[in-house]
Amino acid sequence: MKIEDLKPAPGSRKKNKRVGRGIGSGHGKTSCKGHKGQKARSGGTKGPGFEGGQMPLQRRLPKRGFKNRFAIEYAIINLKDIGKIQDADIITPEILVEKGIIKDLKNGIKVLGNGDIQRPLTIKADAFSASAISKISAAGGKAEVV
Repeated sequence: MKIEDLKPAPGSRKKNKRVGRGIGSGHGKTSCKGHKGQKARSGGTKGPGFEGGQMPLQRRLPKRGFKNRFAIEYAIINLKDIGKIQDADIITPEILVEKGIIKDLKNGIKVLGNGDIQRPLTIKADAFSASAISKISAAGGKAEVV
């Protein structure tokens, strides 16, 4: 949205304030800006965060940490949660969302080895931990990377 796209609400009868259109308007001569000075000039205010020359807060505070823009964020699920699903032998990300076990797929699913599964299952996911793979294969199932 740009400033020129703004318009009053439908049905509003408020008139625009027309400044600099003569003394009779009440908004003439200095156009409601007072006399001279920085705030009377065009473009004449300091930006947000300016503190009168004092070192601004965003420069006084230390910068810490690092956020990797290329990191892959997985939705995490444990084997104990997968073991609760009784009616499916092939577990896919779509089934987990449908059952409400995972709310957001993010960039894929990673299966962790917390808990056990009792029956052989084929689990399709984007990543598996080493302990999850060993427990799935011990139960007679398969861990397939999608």
